Parts: sequence; C-alpha cells; structure tokens
Amino acid sequence: MKFFQRSLCAAVLGLALPLLAAAQSLPTATPEQVGLSTPRLQMLSDVLKADVAAGKIPGAVLLVARQGKVAWFEPVGKLDPASGTAMPRDGIFRIYSMSKPITTVAAMMLVEDGRLKLDDPIATYLPEFARMTVGVEKPGPDGKPVLDTVPARRPITVQDLMRHTSGLTYGFFGPGLVKQAYNAANLGVDDPTNAEFSQRLAKLPLAYQPGTTWEYSHSTDILGRVVEVVSGQSLYQFEKSRLLDPLGMKDTSYYVPEAARQPRIAEPLANDRSFGVGADFNDPRVVRKLESGGGGLVSTAGDYARFLQMLLNGGSLDGKRYLGPRTLALMTADHSNAGAGIVPGPLYLPGPGYGFGLGFAVRRNDGEAPYPAAGGEYNWGGAGGTYMWVDPKNEMFVVLMLQSPKYRTHYRSLTRDMVYAAMLK
Repeated sequence: MKFFQRSLCAAVLGLALPLLAAAQSLPTATPEQVGLSTPRLQMLSDVLKADVAAGKIPGAVLLVARQGKVAWFEPVGKLDPASGTAMPRDGIFRIYSMSKPITTVAAMMLVEDGRLKLDDPIATYLPEFARMTVGVEKPGPDGKPVLDTVPARRPITVQDLMRHTSGLTYGFFGPGLVKQAYNAANLGVDDPTNAEFSQRLAKLPLAYQPGTTWEYSHSTDILGRVVEVVSGQSLYQFEKSRLLDPLGMKDTSYYVPEAARQPRIAEPLANDRSFGVGADFNDPRVVRKLESGGGGLVSTAGDYARFLQMLLNGGSLDGKRYLGPRTLALMTADHSNAGAGIVPGPLYLPGPGYGFGLGFAVRRNDGEAPYPAAGGEYNWGGAGGTYMWVDPKNEMFVVLMLQSPKYRTHYRSLTRDMVYAAMLK
C-alpha cells in the first residue's frame, strides 16, 4: 500500500509539473479540482502501460480535459518500437480520419465568410462532378454480378460531403463492385494533386444515390478540394493561416519534412501496419502533392486538445473566434437520420445510438450505445488508432494518440469506460 501511495504521489507530481508547457498554454488542474479521480485515471494509464509491456501496442499519449483545464496528460511506452525511444508528450501521430473534423471546420469558416453554402452542388466548384452515375450490380450472363450504372438522381451537395451522404465510398474496406472499381483505379498513383485526385474520383460511379445512404468515403477529401477552389489557396495553406497557426497547432501538418521534428514521429508495431486492402501506414517524412483532407494530417495530443477546447468553448479560444456557436450547434446536430431520408450503409461507423453531423459522429441520447457519455457528445477516430471525443454536458474532452489499427476499436471503448469511471461528479 505504501508503495502504491508513493507511486501515485510521484505520478501526480510528475504529471503536474510539465502540463502547462506540454498542453501549449491550456490551463491545467489536478483531476480532483475538475471532478475526476486521480487513482482512477492512473488505472487507465496503468492498463496502457501493461499492454505496452505485453507487446500489444508500442505506446500512447492520453489527454483528459474538463471544465476548460487539462487534468491528465500522460505518455506511456515507446515512440518507436524499433529504436526504443520513450514516448514524449509531443509525439507526432498520423491521425488519419481525425483530419476530417479539421477540414470540415475549415469549410464551415468559408460558409460563415459567405463564400460557400451547404446546399451548393459541388459541381459549382468542381465541374467534374456535374454528371455523376451510380453503380448498380446486376447478374451477368454467367450469373455472376456485373457493374452497370444509372444516372444520379440529384447533385452531390456540400452538406453531403460533410455528412458522408455523397454516394462516394472508400475502396479499402467492404465488398462490392464499386469498391473494386476504386481499387482498380489506383487513385493515388503517380502522386496526384488534390485537383487531379478529384478528377480521377469523379470518373468512377457512386456507390449510392446522393443523399440516401451514410457511407464512409473520400467525401472529406473532395471537401478539401472545394476549400482550395473557394479560397484560392492549397488546403494546407488555408488551414494553416485560418486555423492551425492561430490556434497554436504548430505540429499539425500533412507532412513532416523538417529534420528537427522527424524524431518525434510515432511508429506502429511491425505486425500492425495495415488497416485495409492496399492501405498501409504512410511515411509523413516523404512530402507528396496530395493533401488529404479526409486522412492526411499528423498531429500531437497537445495540438488536437487546443482544437477541441475551441470547439467545446463554442468556437473561440484565447479571445479569438473561429466559428460562431450556432454554426457549431449545426455541425454537432444529427444530419444523417431517417427524418432526413438517410439510411445507414452496411458499415455504419458511428455505431448504435449515434447519428452523424457535419464532420463528427453525434450521440443522440444517453442510452443505446454500449459505453458511457451524455447525449450531444461528438467524436471521431483515425484508422491508425487515434481517437477523440467531446462531451459538452460534462464539460470534457479526451484525446488518445495511438498507432495501432488492430486494436483501435478496443481502446476506444476501454478509454471511454475508464474515463467515465473516473468522474466524481
């Protein structure tokens, strides 16, 4: 017992001292000051440490903030299992689909600027999407399915891109001839620009009629291209000037060409690098032309915490406003439900109890989902293992940075269960 008390005391002191600098100026507090339990949060860190010791994951960074203050910010394990480097608080992670909320916020800034509307057909900005077709599987002469096409019944809108109802898809998971066509098209070959990628994608059939089905997809990549056309800048230039730099997200970018930052890039285990057909961990040290608004960013827990605190604050941070509170209320409302005429696709990633807003999964009520949170909570994760959620009713957000496709869903549920178990009020 005395050893546990000494260890816990050392952990609390070790956590508190560097929090301010590591969280990049976000206020800090002890867990108890914001209604959380230090022993309970330590239990979660200890579970992660045990999994590192067991060779399940290389390492992770966990950040928990409540009532506007960072209460827990702990790295565990190794940054790179090959080198054995200890995980720092500012480890740089491939966040993959956690790029989507950032790109969607960037697009909503243009909406607030009066330069973009949610009900605009995307062909207004990207003419290649003016005449889309939808793939339909029919029996061929030998009885095997063949791919036919029919015209799209209505245009894809900006709102469709934000809520994944565009009819676009991904090729690297799930069955179907449209997905096979995506894989066969090899969309990323020869290092395309965002403009070239959009033109290639527009030549393929949609998986569903626009506005009918929630299907995880390249929608946010195309949204990023819309941002480029409307703003007259590259996606990264716009995000950097309007969002990343003002927020102080100095380590959030599409690539890491700087030699000084590269030693902080987190790596997965050698046997845990694939997250779908033909989809493997990229090397962010190699700069390419494509800036994937749907999955290309790298970031740190501290950077992403500043982004989430801005959202939790209703669109402002440190006296600067990025979005209006009514815009955020619209983004975190459910846009993908039966009332909107939308049905879930075969792989409905928001899960039971959740709808989808503009860039986030949105919890419809306190029940239904198999883990705790309050209605109105919103979240998303990355294929590489990263995860975040924001719970406005409990004034809390959590960032988990991890590189493990194999165990990503396991740690999402585990982290939620144990963080909410640490709530004292």
